[in-house]
Amino acid sequence: MKIVDFNQLKGKILKSISLLKEEDGNDCDKLIFILSNNMRYEMFHSQDCCESVSIDDIEGDLNDLLNTPIISAEETTNSDDKFGKDISEYDSFTWTFYKLATTKGYVTIKWLGTSNGCYSETANLYILD
Repeated sequence: MKIVDFNQLKGKILKSISLLKEEDGNDCDKLIFILSNNMRYEMFHSQDCCESVSIDDIEGDLNDLLNTPIISAEETTNSDDKFGKDISEYDSFTWTFYKLATTKGYVTIKWLGTSNGCYSETANLYILD
């Protein structure tokens, strides 16, 4: 697996998107993107101690991203606004918004990363060889 920039999805055609959650209920989410040419991308955060990175919300319909070219793939972050969450027990937090668009619609995948300030708080996009 190799980490790639999220904007690498621009121009690609997705044939499926799956959301996986750990069976034990831990905040370890994974999105799997399968392209029309069967290439596979996975988006997740490899958890360590003193941190948590998970999907907080998905705005839009993931089906709008299927079978049509991705015309926009952006990543933005925000470490100022708590967005109504009680995250006072953590020293650091980061909201990361992964935005995808096609001619059929827009989807924003909102991840929340919390930690003691010594760890990464964002998800990564991996391409599988």
